[in-house]
Amino acid sequence: MRKYSLVFAYLKDYKLAITSYIICTLLSIVFGVASLGMLFPFLQVLFDKENATAKVVKSNGFSPFGWLKEKVGEMVNNGDPFHTLAMVCLLIMASIILKNTFLYLASRSLMPVKNKIAIRFRVDIFNKVLSLPIGYFTEQRKGDLMSRMTNDVTQVEGSVLGALEGWVKDPLQIIINLIVLFTINAELTIIILFFIPIMGFFIGRVGRSLKKPSGLIAQKNGESISILDETLGGLRVIKAFNFEQVIRKKFSDNSNNLLKLSNKVGYRQSLASPMSEVLGVMMFTAILWYGGSKVLGNQYPDLNGAMFLAYMALFFNIIDPAKSISGAISNLQRGTAAIERIQEVLKAPVTVNENPTGLQIQQFADSIEFKNVSFYYDDVAILKDISFKVQKGKTIALVGSSGAGKSTLADLIPRFHDVSDGEILVDGVNIKDYSLFSLRSLMSIVTQEPILFNDTIANNIALGMENATINEMTDAAKIANAHLFIEKKEFGYDTNIGDRGMKLSGGERQRLTIARAVLKNPPILILDEATSSLDTESERLVQDAINNLMENRTSVVIAHRLSTIRHADEIIVLRKGEIVERGTHSGLIEQGGFYKRLVDMQEVK
Repeated sequence: MRKYSLVFAYLKDYKLAITSYIICTLLSIVFGVASLGMLFPFLQVLFDKENATAKVVKSNGFSPFGWLKEKVGEMVNNGDPFHTLAMVCLLIMASIILKNTFLYLASRSLMPVKNKIAIRFRVDIFNKVLSLPIGYFTEQRKGDLMSRMTNDVTQVEGSVLGALEGWVKDPLQIIINLIVLFTINAELTIIILFFIPIMGFFIGRVGRSLKKPSGLIAQKNGESISILDETLGGLRVIKAFNFEQVIRKKFSDNSNNLLKLSNKVGYRQSLASPMSEVLGVMMFTAILWYGGSKVLGNQYPDLNGAMFLAYMALFFNIIDPAKSISGAISNLQRGTAAIERIQEVLKAPVTVNENPTGLQIQQFADSIEFKNVSFYYDDVAILKDISFKVQKGKTIALVGSSGAGKSTLADLIPRFHDVSDGEILVDGVNIKDYSLFSLRSLMSIVTQEPILFNDTIANNIALGMENATINEMTDAAKIANAHLFIEKKEFGYDTNIGDRGMKLSGGERQRLTIARAVLKNPPILILDEATSSLDTESERLVQDAINNLMENRTSVVIAHRLSTIRHADEIIVLRKGEIVERGTHSGLIEQGGFYKRLVDMQEVK
């Protein structure tokens, strides 16, 4: 049951609706049983109407059928039997109407709960994804996360939440019918109770065998979405390298594996209902033979033919809910695998925690300082004992070969990761002591790959700035050298730029991200190789925009093209996570060390 603790935690918020569902379900079952209760005593009296009153047996205990038989017998003997028949028919009709009315009200009570819980699952997963550190996503396939939010939640909604309805209605129906059966004949009912656990054991075996393949199905679904996402994102490269056959085979193989697993689960799941029906009919025939022989031998004085017919009809009422429970068990096992995959995300550790009582830093006044900072990922040292200080208004550049730790170092400043050892200070205060929101409000980041959204140009520039005016966006676009190309678009600032901004050129996309940074007007800038992927003309326009952006701001610049950072106030050279050189461009050239070799390779004069 611990696996479903998350579902139960959600259900606690809907106690009123669940209580209403249980009451309405209970009433629908009671009126369903009552409809049979009206019919069989009348049939018994009808079969022997000459001696109806004499045949009434008054039970010492509670016997609803005995009481009804007595009343119907009195009505037949004291009045018009046709009138009695009409009354019985009306009562049966009224019972059926009330049964289905309460059944509808029960479903209406529970339906919003099921839908709300499914939505809460998606919202909680989405919120958790937003709170997880950047490092979490380096080991997770994006498609798999999308599958957990869509396919797995749908599976939980259809199986676990669907089973919850059956776990209330079907057991109640079985229990109420068994209570009535006990009042008719306790011995036969005890025999029934002996067979039910045996039937449950065999059905449970089928259900438990579904869990593992259901988990593999969810995994394969995630892989399919990942392949599709990678294909759509890299379609140009796939076509250019004639990779279509390989990617087609990869997707086809995954789909075939998914088909085999789906069939395997489907075959076993389909077995549950027929098995439960066969076992139920075996029980029914066993009771029919045993009980019928007792009735024929007059060994049950209180149980004549008509009442035995009523007993068997009520017993048959148990078979359908028993089948439903068996189906729910199978569905529940499929849903269990989905819940476990969802909980893996929801229980993932948030290593970068918000400080609820953190200081609110309103403005950047002095400096950013790294003091003996080290960072480890999976016990591998990425940065080792890094120390430097950036004064307000200065520009510091981080250079080094790929994998030296430049981007990781820059990511530590806005706390995309937390340091493993040492500390980072902003204005002399450890950044962990600030609230995340106020700390990141001081910063803007321009990355190598422009991150844009399928929205208008205006909304992409005003990202996070809800109250920005069109004039402010225009001024920011002018500083970023973006205003002229925006004006040429058909709808200007209201132009939709497509998925990831694919309707724009690389230079245009990058200038939009710079305009976004300008509009935010932060005191601290982090520029992560913002021009490395551009052609010469675009690079010049973007570099001019960056120079405008960097004026009077504190900047941390990562660059592979060393020509773009030669005027930095200090250049820090990283190699295998350690600082090997530091100084100005000219000073490092004179040293003739690692930086000089990097410059020579790029033929920077």
